[in-house]
Amino acid sequence: MNAASPALAKTRVTALPGDGIGPEVFDATRRIFEAANAPVEWDIAEAGAAAFRKGIASGAPRETLDSIARNRIALKGPLETPVGHGNKSANVTLRKHFELYANIRPVRELPGVKTPFTGRGIDMVIVRENVEDVYAGIEHMQTPDVAQCLKLMTRPGCERIIRAAFGLAQAEDRRKLTCATKANIMKLTEGMMKRVFEAVGPDYPDIAQDHIIIDNCAHQLVIAPEQFDVIVTSNMNGDIISDLAAGLVGGLGIAPSSNVGDHAAIFEAVHGSAPTIAGKGLANPTALLSAAIMMLRHIGAFETAETIEQALFITLAEGENLTGDLSPRGHGVGTDKFVGQVIENLGRTSNLPSRAYRPLTLKAWPDRTAHTEPASRELLGVDIFLESSLSAAELGASLTAIAEGSALRLDSISNRGVQVWPATGGSTFLVDHFDCRFMLKEPAAGNGPQGISDLVKAIGQKHSWMHVEKLQRFDGKDAFERPQGES
Repeated sequence: MNAASPALAKTRVTALPGDGIGPEVFDATRRIFEAANAPVEWDIAEAGAAAFRKGIASGAPRETLDSIARNRIALKGPLETPVGHGNKSANVTLRKHFELYANIRPVRELPGVKTPFTGRGIDMVIVRENVEDVYAGIEHMQTPDVAQCLKLMTRPGCERIIRAAFGLAQAEDRRKLTCATKANIMKLTEGMMKRVFEAVGPDYPDIAQDHIIIDNCAHQLVIAPEQFDVIVTSNMNGDIISDLAAGLVGGLGIAPSSNVGDHAAIFEAVHGSAPTIAGKGLANPTALLSAAIMMLRHIGAFETAETIEQALFITLAEGENLTGDLSPRGHGVGTDKFVGQVIENLGRTSNLPSRAYRPLTLKAWPDRTAHTEPASRELLGVDIFLESSLSAAELGASLTAIAEGSALRLDSISNRGVQVWPATGGSTFLVDHFDCRFMLKEPAAGNGPQGISDLVKAIGQKHSWMHVEKLQRFDGKDAFERPQGES
């Protein structure tokens, strides 16, 4: 068995065993690390269900946050997340608290794990932006029947994740980076990621680059997954396609992940807490063990990482002591026996080589508020969102009269993104949520005239409004989209 290099000092790591099967798979990983003499010391901490039961709404106690801040690195088992109600996700809390903006999900065909895609040579990494997009969690009930979720994407956020993806490609000697977006529909948000990708790309001339629409990406992942090397994408897109990709090589039970930022890194199993088998000694520790191998490479313990990974590969390939999820029905072994086999295989080399890895270097970002001041800005108008039970024609007539004599004119009304006033001849089912677009009769520099607030006040005397959005032009270019059907 290969021992860790004696030159490596031990790294202190915050351990979050987690919920359900989490403590079992963490204990399995810890035993393998001890047998391989991995250069790691553990600080055991708490997050998830136990914290929620104590009334900690974030799911992450202050002691846990302080431990991760000190150590700057953590290994996390699965945490339970409330669905559809209740407390925030502890997973999201940790990502946002430490600004872990890069979610890295390797997807590789493993020996002995049979799927319909076995033999295709799948070996890719999905790099997902991890803190922006709809996962900012900014939601409102705008009427009793209409919910809103704000999709926030920023230029610095796009550049950070794109440069991280290029950096990962360099660290793993990968040859191609694909940017996957929905820029054909969301031209300002998803389109920003595409534009930043094209602007940053020339800094990495040795890496082939292409762009793909995200739904086609999902299609191609099933049709020809071997064509992909590294995929970079936004938060929700990445959440979906990384799970899809994991399914190609055996599922979430073997899928590892890392969440990396400027100040900390958290490595985790992707799968859930599997409460139905918790405490029965049946859990498969492959995902958390693989995440821990990623963690070893992060701290520079490349030799130990390869030793453990090769032992895992041999165990999977031989197939004699696999947990039930990887074995024919009725032939699986328990967690302890699987772990014992991995430990017994330490020091052996499999037929599947480990990739060559170099340290991943992320661009350092300044600790200040990111801001870009345009050369010019104009205010063209405002969108005022109203709750109303009137028809589009009735609402249009009312708002036209209210705006009479003001600095603005009613330009259009849309309902769920489709223009309904002036009428276009289409058939749109109306809900009580209208986007009423008022344009200034004369565009104004800066924040525009006082007349906007006067108009909002006048509208509020007859209608219930809930949101106002300025319509701006930066450097001569409109900074807003137009409703479907507008001429």
